[in-house]
Amino acid sequence: MRILVGWDNPEQADLLGMYLGIGDHEVTVTLGCEELTTKLNSSDPWDVLFLSITLPDVETGFETFKTIKRNWPDLPIVGACQTGDVYRVVRFMTNGMSAYAIRDEQGDYMFMLLAVLESAVEAVRAMRDQQVAEKLREEVQSVRKLQESMIPAHIDAPQGCTIVARYEPSQIRVAGGRVVTMAGGDYYDVFTLGDNHIVLLVGDASGHGMKAAMSIMVMHTLVRMIRTQRYKNTAAFVAEINNQLCQHSVVNEEGGFITLCYGLLQLDTNELQWTSAGHPIPLVQNLVTGEIRALEVDSAAGLPLAIYPDIEYDTFTHKLPDKYRLLFYTDGLQEAFPEHKPTKTGEFGVDGITQTMQSRLGVPVQEALQSLFDDSEAYTEGSGRHDDTSVVLLERDLAFVPV
Repeated sequence: MRILVGWDNPEQADLLGMYLGIGDHEVTVTLGCEELTTKLNSSDPWDVLFLSITLPDVETGFETFKTIKRNWPDLPIVGACQTGDVYRVVRFMTNGMSAYAIRDEQGDYMFMLLAVLESAVEAVRAMRDQQVAEKLREEVQSVRKLQESMIPAHIDAPQGCTIVARYEPSQIRVAGGRVVTMAGGDYYDVFTLGDNHIVLLVGDASGHGMKAAMSIMVMHTLVRMIRTQRYKNTAAFVAEINNQLCQHSVVNEEGGFITLCYGLLQLDTNELQWTSAGHPIPLVQNLVTGEIRALEVDSAAGLPLAIYPDIEYDTFTHKLPDKYRLLFYTDGLQEAFPEHKPTKTGEFGVDGITQTMQSRLGVPVQEALQSLFDDSEAYTEGSGRHDDTSVVLLERDLAFVPV
């Protein structure tokens, strides 16, 4: 610790230097305001200033103190006052002095002085850490809000379809049990094309926090830029997104990547074309039989985005039943688990999703969506989902489509 002393008694200078120099501390004792200012202006920063409030008198000492606080606002200052001058130290403390020590006539205060200085330094560092943490929290909150603003708040569905969707960011518990909502990397979009098609997109950036959120923002921008080109082949669309993302270091640095599932539903033929880039496979539920199945086996999931350029992806095509629910989701839904016993119970999984959808077969699709989140959350037994969760649920009944 580098300690600078601004003192008013030459006879005590050497004694102060000896007591404060115990250990590896570097101590410099100055006498008078001019010498003190010279040392403050030196290139190496000081960790703490021990300052007599009577340098050479209280009024001058206070003006000196204010000048130092103005020019070196981050420097912790510990004041020293005589026993009869304790009341005078109040205005120093209200103007930013970190602590003070009372100078008794016997000089016993020197035995405690090093501990007082160290405590003042630690308190200032803790306050700075708290300020940095709060600033970071505000920045994360801003990024999270920006990320959530990209997710459509309302989805217009064509006649004969009901489409509901929802995004929930992950949460963590910090010291004291306080829950903090994280910036996340989930993304979904649903929109119609003019020629009787519905596009469904669900994506998930690796990791958490600002990098994941920024990665999703990049992908959202690319999707908005190239979706007007009306890719009729889902694999070609995903390949183009991948090539674009491979050029963005914000996404792929430190091994980052994005998974994506892109579906194109043709309303007049009830045919779904889709491509997965390392993303969970969509589920379809026949509303007549209640049967639920994945559209393909896990091998249908291609390589995630932003790892290698010029990857070839597969297009899968399925004829859907007349009455069905189609589920696109991110892995936060299926990977929910109770934190205190993960190895005993495993994850909520596709089995949990299937059970929920089967149990909510006869309820409106909005309630079915809510149940997916509720059941997944309940499965964690209070620990909460540790990953962002997005779900897009489409219900179609051709019986209600006018001929």
